[in-house]
Amino acid sequence: MPKLKTHSGAQKRFNLTKTGKVKRAHAYKSHLLNGHGKTTKIKRRLRQGTYADTTNESAIKRMIPYK
Repeated sequence: MPKLKTHSGAQKRFNLTKTGKVKRAHAYKSHLLNGHGKTTKIKRRLRQGTYADTTNESAIKRMIPYK
């Protein structure tokens, strides 16, 4: 069987845990962080990582087969 190509965008965005869950970062943390509608509370919450939804897990795992 040939080698599979890893999706380079998914490789940068997702990690797998030992139990097989998919870790991801929160969106909306790239710009407009000072005084444009994002409070300190929201920005603090966006720092925390979270898990991808179970409905998307199989698609993400296909994109990162060797991680």
